[in-house]
Amino acid sequence: MKIHLTSVFVDDQEKALRFYTGVLGFAKKHDVPLGADRWLTVVSADEPDGTELLLEPDGHPAVKPYKTALVEDGIPAASFAVDDVQAEFDRLRDAGVRFTQEPLAMGPVTTAVLDDTCGNLIQIMHSE
Repeated sequence: MKIHLTSVFVDDQEKALRFYTGVLGFAKKHDVPLGADRWLTVVSADEPDGTELLLEPDGHPAVKPYKTALVEDGIPAASFAVDDVQAEFDRLRDAGVRFTQEPLAMGPVTTAVLDDTCGNLIQIMHSE
């Protein structure tokens, strides 16, 4: 068994696509119109056949209170692996990304948490 698809709820799919591809560096995989919304996924540019991230519309009434509670408590909606948290933090901060947690080493793991501009906190991490 392996993870094929996971999702983050976003308040604007087009804005999310621009952020996740243009800023974070993911590549668009699927973009299928579904009425007012889209089946919109991105993948790692290094693994185009790898796990897909669905940029899922947050229109369901339960989603916005859930997202708000996570952000208020500082809980990331997703975690992405990077080779070097400090280098990614520097690159993304220079690109204007807002961080709620600067790089923090916790034993063999280093993390930082960013605002994805679409209503979520996202953790980046690497382990030694």
